[in-house]
Amino acid sequence: MRQLLVRSERVVLPDGVRPATIRITDRLISDVGPHGDSSAGVEELDVGSLVVSPGVVDSHVHINDPGRADWEGFEHATRAAAAGGVTTLVDMPLNSIPSTTSAAGLAAKQAAATGRCHVDVGFWGGVVPGNASDLAPLAHAGVLGFKCFLSPSGVAEFEHVSEQDLREALPEVSRLDLPLLVHAELPAFLKDPRSLKSSTTDPRRYETWLRSRPPESELAAIDLLLSLARQYGVRLHIVHLATPDALPRIERARQSGVRVTVETCPHYLTFAAEEIADGATSLKCAPPIRERSHRDGLWTGLMGDAIDFIATDHSPAPPALKALDTGNFLDAWGGISSLQLSLAAVWTGMTSRGFPLERTGAWLSQRPARLAGLDAQKGTVAPGRDADLVVWDPDATTVIAGSTLYHRHPVTPYSGMTLRGRVQTTLLGGEVVFRDGECCGEPRGRQLHADRYFGRP
Repeated sequence: MRQLLVRSERVVLPDGVRPATIRITDRLISDVGPHGDSSAGVEELDVGSLVVSPGVVDSHVHINDPGRADWEGFEHATRAAAAGGVTTLVDMPLNSIPSTTSAAGLAAKQAAATGRCHVDVGFWGGVVPGNASDLAPLAHAGVLGFKCFLSPSGVAEFEHVSEQDLREALPEVSRLDLPLLVHAELPAFLKDPRSLKSSTTDPRRYETWLRSRPPESELAAIDLLLSLARQYGVRLHIVHLATPDALPRIERARQSGVRVTVETCPHYLTFAAEEIADGATSLKCAPPIRERSHRDGLWTGLMGDAIDFIATDHSPAPPALKALDTGNFLDAWGGISSLQLSLAAVWTGMTSRGFPLERTGAWLSQRPARLAGLDAQKGTVAPGRDADLVVWDPDATTVIAGSTLYHRHPVTPYSGMTLRGRVQTTLLGGEVVFRDGECCGEPRGRQLHADRYFGRP
């Protein structure tokens, strides 16, 4: 039996931040005691005033492996995760070939991940037109829930769904009682950038991309989804919300009994449309990064618990696909690479607004773990949970250079920015997987499953 004591003057616990000693027995937290706790012969890690938080749970990551591992692969992605204090991630069902829309597709994904993960990894399944009969086999094979797109996903292997497609799938999603994650933009409200009547349709101008995907596309999609969730009783989750204008209608739906949660992303909390330079295609994503007023409203929504948590939507691509040479927003792949930077990016925004440290636990760990059904294992520093911890210096700053990140490709809009909050050590199941700028040891990450379905006939 292996034991380790982790001691800090600032431990992020479910009820606040205080001095504590965390006792780890084998893979689990066995006790959270007073700061002065000690045991003869037991190894100790005393980190002084550095913060100890639950490992970050990133429930929105595109690893793209197998099939597009040249975009991102399990080794690179999970090393980046460990370096950023992320101890659990959940992989999205698209961009890999095959996509995770059948049990066979999931098996290919699981095989690609075996023996290559430096943190724990779970998988979302996909809802696409005509695959309602695949959802139960996916649940029994271990997916944590399902993801769909209401607008084109950008890859041919993962088609977006119509309202009728959803009506065919939702009875099964409801029966399985796993969450449905939705990219909420309605195609009818999207516009051809080249046909916009404005002062410019220059594809290098960020405004051209922004105007093609107005907030109305998100609002209309969310209205439809809330109506369907009410009718079918599904657990609905809105991914990567870019506009706070949707929050009043989401709150009304919650008050009427609709089970709905919502996330936003570090890039929507960090950047603003007015600040995006011509040709800065590293910042292209969908929904687009909107104006400062939207950014400020998202922070307000987080502080008021109208938004549940933050996830990265890490969606990398080779530099050529980002059209860095031409700066053409219409040609560039839409996705932002940020898996390693979520804690620092979020904390930087929090400190500039005077938000309290303890919120990092809920926003980055506890609530995303709950969405994925992993909250009995992950997301909090408490007895019985996995000993997944991140030790970090909230006062240290780092100038970000994409070339120093573990992501497969160096393209990130955070390059050159100074971010506050530096990860010193990451522990997965009580074992150090990252320390002082270096990943440690062989891949030890596990594949996570929806336990109530895994192994059932």
